[in-house]
Amino acid sequence: MLFEPQDQFLQRKRKLEQIAALGYDPFPHKFVFTHTPAAVLQHYGSRTAAELDAQPVSVRVPGRILTIRLHGKTGFAHVLGEGERLQIYVRKDVVGERGFELFHLLDIGDIVGAAGRLFRTRTGELTIWVEELVLLAKALLPLPEKWHGLADVEVRYRQRYLDLLVNTDVRRVFERRARLIAELRRFFDARGYIEVETPMMQLIAGGATARPFVTHHKALNLPLYLRIAPELYLKRLVVGGLDRVYEINRNFRNEGISTQHNPEFTMLEFYQAYSDYRDLMDLTEELLTGLVRTVCGSTTIPYGAHQVNFTTWQRLSMREAIHRYWPEEAGPAPTPADLARPGGPRQAVEQYNLYARRTQRAPIESAQLSDGVLTGLLFEAVAEDRLIQPTLIYDFPADLSPLAKRRDDDPALAERFEIFAGGLELGNAYSELNDPDEQEQRFREQIARGGEEVPRQLDEDYLRALCQGLPPTAGEGIGIDRLTMLLTDRHSIREVILFPLLRPEARDSAPPAAHEVVERK
Repeated sequence: MLFEPQDQFLQRKRKLEQIAALGYDPFPHKFVFTHTPAAVLQHYGSRTAAELDAQPVSVRVPGRILTIRLHGKTGFAHVLGEGERLQIYVRKDVVGERGFELFHLLDIGDIVGAAGRLFRTRTGELTIWVEELVLLAKALLPLPEKWHGLADVEVRYRQRYLDLLVNTDVRRVFERRARLIAELRRFFDARGYIEVETPMMQLIAGGATARPFVTHHKALNLPLYLRIAPELYLKRLVVGGLDRVYEINRNFRNEGISTQHNPEFTMLEFYQAYSDYRDLMDLTEELLTGLVRTVCGSTTIPYGAHQVNFTTWQRLSMREAIHRYWPEEAGPAPTPADLARPGGPRQAVEQYNLYARRTQRAPIESAQLSDGVLTGLLFEAVAEDRLIQPTLIYDFPADLSPLAKRRDDDPALAERFEIFAGGLELGNAYSELNDPDEQEQRFREQIARGGEEVPRQLDEDYLRALCQGLPPTAGEGIGIDRLTMLLTDRHSIREVILFPLLRPEARDSAPPAAHEVVERK
């Protein structure tokens, strides 16, 4: 005996044949419409019944059927379009015998076109009095049983088309994401930046520290990498005289998946010549405060249990952040001066690890790590997830920043900052290193350290570009996915990516494909 999805598939196939026998094209090429359901409600939702009677409004509306209620020779249905639902009213004596038979053969999920005039029912609901009904596409598989509440996370991510159909809040997430990206473009275009596109397949994986995806170009017989960052190409463009450039790009990193990490993700990267990291601090605060105001309608937004206020920013050095957020139970907090002394970060790690073991937290593995790396690990352990209000953390250890300029007054520090809000790291920026000799030395040190997450060969062409002269430049990258999480109060990156990467579906639990059902029949 066939289980329900197959059974419904066969029933709907039979209805499709009956509709075709009535002379209807079940999959027509086009439907000329005047309004969507959302547009009807927007333009005429305030009209009273008397106003609609006095000044009749004719509309042609497409939509997907969500409900059907038959009452003898009449019937009601709701159709969905652009996230809004609109009622239609069908009478046999208006649409005719053939049209009413078509109405009886429709199922929830079918896409139809309805033409007629607007009126209000006795309950006051805005409705189309249908004069013509057209089938635009037959849904051969049913919507989820509770179309208004598809809750299975696995199904939602695998079948995002269903998720968008039945969960209106999901549609709002991706509408807001689209508006966010449009606003980013408006901001940079208004300031004289040029939007560019750089290679997604590269001979050398560079621009960030991450394990790359490896592919192969057959015609050229070349191993290639999917880009982990566009940084080195964008800075080549600054060398070429494009003083302000930006790219909204896809990056790929062959690493773990978590609530904040996806192997394929979207970044905004921009570069501004004749500037340093402090210039970008000011620009970042202006950008994100205005973005939140425009996209969300307020500068204070909810994220989990918190209210995040983008009119109040704080700036802390990494050492200051460790001192400020040091757990009281761990004993006296190391001062920025303590962390600046040789061996100071290692002593702080040892002190933190005693606390971590007492409280069953993960200790920091410190063997053979430099003071700079240990400072970064301390910051992640004690401060990062406590940065709820918008914060710029600056002056990173140079050990963690191979592409950033060192501070003139303290070569152990790089002119770099990261952006935090809601406990999320949103972006990274720094004054770009433009000394080709120093850059080559840092590249060689990085390669010598080895590992899957660092480049395995020297990018000689990038060094050649630096030899042509890179002006003083500041650059920044902002994660679009995490920023969308913050602006939509979502706590998993998969909620804001339309088609997140998932493991292949188990074959015995997957619904049958259409051709399989036909073959079994």
